[in-house]
Amino acid sequence: MADAAAVVGTVGALWRYPVKSMLGEQLPAAEVTERGLDGDRRLALVDRETGMIASAKTPRLWRRLLSCSATGEGDGGVRITDPDGKSRWSTDPDIDDALSAVVGREVALADRPPEHAALERSRPEQVLSEGLDAEVEADLVRFGSGSPDGTFFDFAPIHLITASTLRRITELHPDRTSDVRRYRPNIVVDTDGVGFVENDWYDRELRIGDTLTLRVIANTPRCAVPTLAHGALPRDTAALRTVAQHNRVPVVPGGGIEPCAGSYAQVVRPGRIRPGDPVRL
Repeated sequence: MADAAAVVGTVGALWRYPVKSMLGEQLPAAEVTERGLDGDRRLALVDRETGMIASAKTPRLWRRLLSCSATGEGDGGVRITDPDGKSRWSTDPDIDDALSAVVGREVALADRPPEHAALERSRPEQVLSEGLDAEVEADLVRFGSGSPDGTFFDFAPIHLITASTLRRITELHPDRTSDVRRYRPNIVVDTDGVGFVENDWYDRELRIGDTLTLRVIANTPRCAVPTLAHGALPRDTAALRTVAQHNRVPVVPGGGIEPCAGSYAQVVRPGRIRPGDPVRL
C-alpha cells in the first residue's frame, strides 16, 4: 500500500534528440543508461571558427537548427532532414557542407565534444527585450558538470517535465496551449492536477517501471529556446514570459533564482521504460 501511495504519475511520452538543438523524435520505448536515453544528443555541430558547440540557446547564431529534425535509425546512423524536406545521413561525406549552408556558418558534425567543450547561453530576458538578432550578453556553459564525460548534455543526461506543469503554463496563457515540444524533455510524466510540482522533487529519487531509478538534481532553468519557432510551431515569447512571471525559483537550494519548468536528473539505476510505466517518488 505504501508503494502505491508513492505513485505520482505515469510515463506519458518519451523523446530523444539525436542531434543537439535539432527537433527530435517520440519513442515507443527506450533503454536508459547513465548516458541518458539511448541515442540522445549523440551528435552536435561544432563551430569551426570558435570551437563552440552550436546551441539554439544562442538564437542569433543557431535558431535555424530548430528547423531541422533528426531521427536515429536501427543501424546506428542518424537521418537529418533540412527545412526544405531533404534528408541526409550523418555519415554522408558532404554533411558538414550541407549543414553549414543551413545555419550560415562553417560547422562540423561531431560525435564527441572537443576538449574543454562549451557553448554560449544568451541571457533569455535580453533576448526577449532586444530581439533574436541582437548581440546580447551570454553565459559560458561548460560540459560535464552533471553528465558523464564525452556527452553533449548541457548539464544532466535526463530532462523531465510533468503534465501538471504544462497545464499550469497553459492556464496562465490560455490563448495558446503549451506545446511540450518547446521544452524539449526526455520524459513527460502524466500527473494529476495543475502546478509546478517538480519544484518539490529536488534530491529525491524517481523509480520508473520496474528498474529505472533517477535522482533529481536541479530544477530546469529556461533559456530562450521555448520561445523560438520549432519547425511548424511559430515563435511564442509567452512560453518563457509565463514561467518567468510565475515560477522564478532556485535552480538548486541556495542557488540562483531563474524561471524554471521541469527537472534535471541523473541515472542511479539503468532500465528500460515505456509510456504507461508508473512513476514513483
